[in-house]
Parts: sequence; structure tokens; C-alpha cells
Amino acid sequence: MSFSFDHLLQGFATALSMQNIFWALVGCFIGTLVGVLPGIGPASGIAILLPLTTVLPPTSAIIMMAAIYYGAMYGGSTTAIVVNIPGEASSVPTAIDGYEMAKQGKAGPALAICAISSFVAGTLGLVGLTFFAPLLADVAVVFGPPEYFALMFMALTLIISLSGRALLKGVISMALGLTTALIGQDPLTGAARLTFGFPKLLAGVDFISVIVGLFAISEVMINVESRITAISQKIGSWMPSWSDIKQSMGAMLRSSGIGFFLGLLPGVTPSVTTFVAYDVEKRLSKTPERFGKGAIEGVAAPEGANNATSTAGFVPLFSFGIPTAPSMAVLLGGLMMYGLQPGPMLFKENPEFVWAIIASMYIGNLMLIVLNLPLVGMWARICVIPFYILGPMIVFFSVLGTYSIRFQAYDVWVMMLFGGIGYFMRKFGYPIAPMVLATVIAQMMETSLGQSMLMSRGSVLILFTRPISAVFMALALLSIARGIWIQMRTKAPEVAIEETD
Repeated sequence: MSFSFDHLLQGFATALSMQNIFWALVGCFIGTLVGVLPGIGPASGIAILLPLTTVLPPTSAIIMMAAIYYGAMYGGSTTAIVVNIPGEASSVPTAIDGYEMAKQGKAGPALAICAISSFVAGTLGLVGLTFFAPLLADVAVVFGPPEYFALMFMALTLIISLSGRALLKGVISMALGLTTALIGQDPLTGAARLTFGFPKLLAGVDFISVIVGLFAISEVMINVESRITAISQKIGSWMPSWSDIKQSMGAMLRSSGIGFFLGLLPGVTPSVTTFVAYDVEKRLSKTPERFGKGAIEGVAAPEGANNATSTAGFVPLFSFGIPTAPSMAVLLGGLMMYGLQPGPMLFKENPEFVWAIIASMYIGNLMLIVLNLPLVGMWARICVIPFYILGPMIVFFSVLGTYSIRFQAYDVWVMMLFGGIGYFMRKFGYPIAPMVLATVIAQMMETSLGQSMLMSRGSVLILFTRPISAVFMALALLSIARGIWIQMRTKAPEVAIEETD
């Protein structure tokens, strides 16, 4: 299905219904709040609320989930600038110059430039999403089970390879996710696996409980341990001057391109692209010595890249069903919860749904600039809420949301168990993204592999003899080889990428 203005207009008609506007607004508000509050990333925010959305129609629920995701990208800069606490890894470059501006009494203009840069990058990214996603979906129509398996295998290896020098930990994290997904019954034969005689395990482990535990509960445990405190800065006037806007306009446009095109690649999260955009601006600047001392381009660039990357992530998600980041994996879980299978058939079988989501993102982007510009002072005050109030609220909503999936205490215990696992993984530098991705796509991979084996009568050569799957498998093997080469080349201590966003 190629791009069609008729479909886009139909999407706007659906997105502009009162119900969908309301849920988009709720999502934008919650997303900004999630971004503003230190210690809660968008993946955690979506994971907490995902089970609670089961009472909504699928379109409204995903509109709200998507709005939380890109709304959190807007709000993430507030804590970084005002209190020098980057809520997510992607806000770290923003804090470098943003906090310096705040100390100079320019927190208001810095926050306003963040909002404007986010709006510009988000809008440009949406234009790219509107035209790119249907084109890629057309290509993906020819995919069969071998191509799908090879594509998902490649996505998994790319995310593991980004574990950098902690490659082994990335592999262990992936293995944990695959093992978790194997619990229950074989989807093809119905045979019991890893149930150890417990009847409850026959139904498998719900991936929502796993995701909420890994992100929300472990987040609370980490924050309780680190005893988050906050020191607020005076906001002052929030209006940036014309020279501020003129000075940062180039950075906004460049970071939009960097964020969007890098964001199309699986595993390249906003935490990567924001650093790239910041570095590019510093290298291009005629006065690089201003960076780190309150340069406004140093605020505009990471925020633009952050939002463009988050929008670009929807292209592979909608076209191939491949999440590029943990937040996208949680959103993929949301789509599957509603029986929607992202990929080329999503555009063919549910065009009203997918175009309504895309159209709602244009509307949500406008809502966010309105929410963020005049309310800068309010968001800045919210970010100093003590964690001893916030933490119990997160736990309460996590328990409530997980219990509401099947109304079984079993799911809550599973969530708590994976909260503990997530806590220790973070403490010891194990990346969570491979485990989340493996848990979510394991069943699709298994089904695709099973179908491929049936097609080839048990020969794995089918993955290497079909051109498209052969390309993906080659890229996957290259990705593995690259990861091993990086690990062997360096003798420095291993470092796992923190991918809370």
C-alpha cells in the first residue's frame, strides 16, 4: 500500500473524534509528566499504564500509549535543565548546557527552546513517518516466514551488539527473555515446556507482567536506593529571544535529520542519537568552547534528535513489526495485546487504525507545544515531588495494572519476581533491552522458524537461499562478529548501555 492522501484524511477524521482527542490529550499530559518526574522513563510509564488501557477501544488506547511515548520525550528535558537530574539517558546531553543556562538564570528560555526544537523535529519526523512507513510496508509484503525470522533475528543481534563491551551480558539477557517466553505450551504442538509440574505455568508468563516488573518495579528499587533529591532553580522568564531561536534553528534542523535517519535502525535509541547530534553541533560550531558553558545549540540539538528518533521508531514498528527501542517493544506488546500484528499487513488490513495513529501524532505534537510552552513553570515545580510520595504511587498502579490483566494474583507475583530480576540486572550492568525484546518477539520468531522448517522439510538452508532472508542473516552474522571484535579489541572494563528510554 503506497501513501494516499485519502487514507491520511480518513486518519485525521478518526483522530479528531472527541474520544480520540481526549485520550491523545491524556496521553500527552501523562507523557510530559512521566518525562518530567525523575526516575520514570517512557518505557516504565507505558508499561505501568498498558494493562489499565484494556477498557479502551484499540485505536484510543494506542493513541494514548503513543502520546505518552513522544510526550515523555518533551518532558524529559525539564529535570535535566532545572535540577540537573536527567530522567533518561537521552537527556544527559541536554543537562550539560541546559543546567549551565539555568544557573545563569536562563532556565525559561532553555526549556522553551527544548519545546520548540522538539516540535520542529517531531513534525519533520512525522512527515518522514507518513511517507516512509507505507513504502517499507510495500517492500515487506513479499516477506514469508523465513524473511520474518531472519529480520527478527537481525533486530535481536543488533540490540545485543549495542551492549558494547558487555556483549556476554547482552547474550545472557536475551537468553533469559527467550527462556521466559518458552514457559507454557508449545504453540505448534501444545506440549508443556518448563512448567515443572505447576498447572498455572501452562498458561505461560504474561509479557506485560514481565515488562512492568523489569521497568517499573526495578526503577522504584533503584531510585529508593539512590535516594533521589532535588534542588530547584529559578525559572525566570520563559520566552526565548529572537536571537536564541535564530541561533538554534540550524541545530534543530540538523538534529531532526540525524535523529530520524539513525532512529530507523533497530537498537539505535534516543540515548545514542542525542549524543551524536550534540557532538555534530559542537564540531560544526565556530565557537565550540561555548559548549558545556550554556550554549543554546547544545540544548536544541539533543532535544531535536530525541524527538525525531522517537518518531522514526514508528517506521520499522509499523512496517516490519520490529521495535527499535525498549519503549517500542512495550508498544509492540500493546498492539499484540489488542490482537493487532504490526507489519505490512497492518497497513492492508487495518488502514483506518494505522493512519488514525499517525494523524493523532500530528495533533499530539501541537498539543505538546501548547502544554509545554506556557506551563514551563508548573512542570518545573512538579519535578521536585519527593520520591517517597512518587514511589508508592508507581508500585500501586503497577500492582493494579498487572492484576487487571487476568485478575490473578499470580501475575502480580510474576511482576514482583521480574522486578527483582530487573533490579539485579541494572545493578550488575546487564542490559534490559535484549531481554524485553526477546520476551516480546520470541513467539513470533518461534512460529516463523517452525513454518520455515515445514516449508523446507527441516533444512535451515532456506534462511540462506532466499535473497531477502539471506541478506538479513548476513547482517545478523556481521552484527555478531562486530560485537565479538569490539569485545576482543578493547581491554577496558565492560560498560552496558543504559536504555531506559
